[in-house]
Amino acid sequence: MISIRFHGRGGQGVVTSSDVLANAIHKDGKYAQALPAFGPERSMAPVVSFCRIDEKPIIVYQQIYHPDIVVVMDPTLIGIVDFTRGLKPEGKVIINTSHKEVKCAGEPMCIDAEAIAMRIIGKPFVNMVMLGALAGITEIVSMKSLKEAIAERFGADNPNIKAAEECYNIVKKNKM
Repeated sequence: MISIRFHGRGGQGVVTSSDVLANAIHKDGKYAQALPAFGPERSMAPVVSFCRIDEKPIIVYQQIYHPDIVVVMDPTLIGIVDFTRGLKPEGKVIINTSHKEVKCAGEPMCIDAEAIAMRIIGKPFVNMVMLGALAGITEIVSMKSLKEAIAERFGADNPNIKAAEECYNIVKKNKM
């Protein structure tokens, strides 16, 4: 089973990211489970959601304490939230940041998702862009299924599809 934990702030689509990813995983013929973590969230407060992926049905339904992958949507969480807490030793951390390097546990990969979002979407909506990065780096989901899942959620002509694909291509080109 692959366990992914998403970190961001309220209103950034952290919960939507895990839902769209789970839908795309189902399209690839695997099992997936998206699970939000709710508490006293408010706009711009730190938020967490989870996604599990497996070849067989998933029976566990709880937060992910030891993720294989962590996706950080908001770079302002660096130093505020311990997003690498419980990360498996060989774990990957995918961070939306314009910085080339971030020191943290695991294997950090920095993606300037906000720049891609601003160029293509015209707004700093990075959640689907980060799913493109996740697909390109880990290959846990096909880009075809991810594009279909994004289209189902936002519409077939939504710029999130192009932004996710652009990030996917950048990541694949740079062999991250």
